[in-house]
Amino acid sequence: AEVPAASALLAGVRGRPPLVANADELYDSIAIPWETRWDIPVPGKAEVFRYLDEVLAEIESGAGGGELSEAETYFQRLSAFHQDMHSEANTQFRQNVGLPQPAGTMDGGLRAEVGSGGDLSGGDLPGDAEIPGCSAFMQGATPEEPFVFDNEKWAHPVEVAPFRISRTAVTQEAFRAFVDDGGYENEAHWSVWGKLWRARVPERHPVYWRRESGEWQRRHFDRWVPLEPNLPVSHVNWYEAEAYCNWAGRRLPTETEWELAAAAEPDGAGGVSGVKRRYPWGNEPPTPERASLNGWYGGPVDVTALPGGDSAFGCRQMMGNLWEWVADPFYPYPGFVLDPYKEYSSWWFGDRKVLRGGAWITPPRTMRNTWRNFFTPDQRDTFSGFRTCAR
Repeated sequence: AEVPAASALLAGVRGRPPLVANADELYDSIAIPWETRWDIPVPGKAEVFRYLDEVLAEIESGAGGGELSEAETYFQRLSAFHQDMHSEANTQFRQNVGLPQPAGTMDGGLRAEVGSGGDLSGGDLPGDAEIPGCSAFMQGATPEEPFVFDNEKWAHPVEVAPFRISRTAVTQEAFRAFVDDGGYENEAHWSVWGKLWRARVPERHPVYWRRESGEWQRRHFDRWVPLEPNLPVSHVNWYEAEAYCNWAGRRLPTETEWELAAAAEPDGAGGVSGVKRRYPWGNEPPTPERASLNGWYGGPVDVTALPGGDSAFGCRQMMGNLWEWVADPFYPYPGFVLDPYKEYSSWWFGDRKVLRGGAWITPPRTMRNTWRNFFTPDQRDTFSGFRTCAR
């Protein structure tokens, strides 16, 4: 997956001839259509791993002992973070096709005995967090970050009215009430585009749910398990989240509201201070005590677990557990400039919706409060859920 970034580093930055002459014809995911990828004469496994070892050795040979150029630093970090994205996508694929849970992620979901150190006991966390308004919340990343993608650049002032956002993500129990109330059949809850999507799919429930002997179950990789009431609802798309909100008399948060609730701090006088956190809990890196990331818990955890990761306003699990849909289409920030990885963002502006916060399978080094994920609104093969705001 990282051959384009590695090629850019070795060939474009260092002027090194390609190690495999037709590498781009084999591995350039931007240039190769999905439907033709089964027909590509890719090398055998041993040859692929040998090639990867050679690429890594070439990169490492230029990284030791000297100061890296800005371009080298960019592409080395890009390769690492892009690999993290594909590692998450591979785990996602295993869920989609019903393969066993991958090695390296603990099997079992919500279990306090996994020894991670996180508080998984759960408990009541009702209602909304009250978030004060702000005349100039600085949304986006700052140049002090060691690496950000072009769609996070740069922090810019946005006016935000006071709002109320749920302290937790929507649970499976809450979404089951929507399903059992005929939420998928009631056209009043669905937008025009949501109705068009709903007409194309047979299910009238989340994609990995089924009703067995009158009881709801969900599929976790290759196993069917009873629906856990207090786990967040997962693998719902933007249209499903929107319809649930309409049924519940709620709404999705805007992207600005989500970031403010996750990153800002109160000023002690009923407003928002100028301090902005890198993570919901502060600036210390993610740990199992603070977030469900990196497969630490083998699946999503209770929406009230891990209080050590609360934001300053008392919102729980705004990082980890599940990606969270927000209301906004994916558009650039003011003054947007393409990064060297030109295809990463610009091709998708206006076509996709934004998700925030990461999932239980997301590598921790990838995450920060300003990170923007983006998928088409009909996509539900991702580990995605949502939280809601009062109207």
